[in-house]
Amino acid sequence: MRSREDTAECWFSPPKVHHVIIPEPLNVDRVCIGHRGVWWAEIETRGRMAHGSMPFLGDCAVRHMHAVVERFERDLYPRLAARHTDMPVVPPGARHSTLNINSIHGGQAQSAGYPTAVVPDSCRMVIDRRLLIEESIEGVKREMAELLEQLARERDGFRYEVRDIFEVQPSMTDRDGPVARSTAAAIRRVLGREPEFVCSPGTYDQKHIDRIGRLRDCIAYGPGILDLAHQPDEYVVIEDMVNSAKVMALAARALLYRDP
Repeated sequence: MRSREDTAECWFSPPKVHHVIIPEPLNVDRVCIGHRGVWWAEIETRGRMAHGSMPFLGDCAVRHMHAVVERFERDLYPRLAARHTDMPVVPPGARHSTLNINSIHGGQAQSAGYPTAVVPDSCRMVIDRRLLIEESIEGVKREMAELLEQLARERDGFRYEVRDIFEVQPSMTDRDGPVARSTAAAIRRVLGREPEFVCSPGTYDQKHIDRIGRLRDCIAYGPGILDLAHQPDEYVVIEDMVNSAKVMALAARALLYRDP
């Protein structure tokens, strides 16, 4: 029986597939040649449970997590903002390393509308770390471990655990490759203007085509306003949908029939 990766490699690599265009809402006049990497992880701080009226007998895990967030603000965020990539990532703010705190959960659930009178012995934070092609996932994890270990040395009772959730290496193809070149030519023909070659701040399925299929000639293209992604007022202009369909049809024809 074949593994999932063996199956993907079979279907998304030559001779069955030579070029891939992945529809993504990156703006109708942009050819997206790659994306940043990502590391999702959960950080848990540990404490000791006690009655809420006697917090001095316990050890509050939420306060320990506050120390982690404070250290992010003081040390990590400035370091990330100072790193710059040569990837043409859009928007410009994503040309730096970034870290988002997705969620924080700590303490006991409320009972009958009243808080539970307990010192929390656990607090969990989910982080979303986006990395540049100049970085490595190993280096990103090591940087986080060093920050947490420093806290463990400096803060009484600080205990933590890090659990990996998901990780993706950055990916970027050649802007002069067949699929990027054909799509750019189609944009010029349909829209009458020069295309912009960009990289995505997030990730999409190019990571699978590249890593599993080992197919480098892959881009993302499609209508939609990138800056509105995952926002409540996200929309697509109908004219852009029509034009992007024309662009992809012309690009596919050029690739299939070897047009210049």
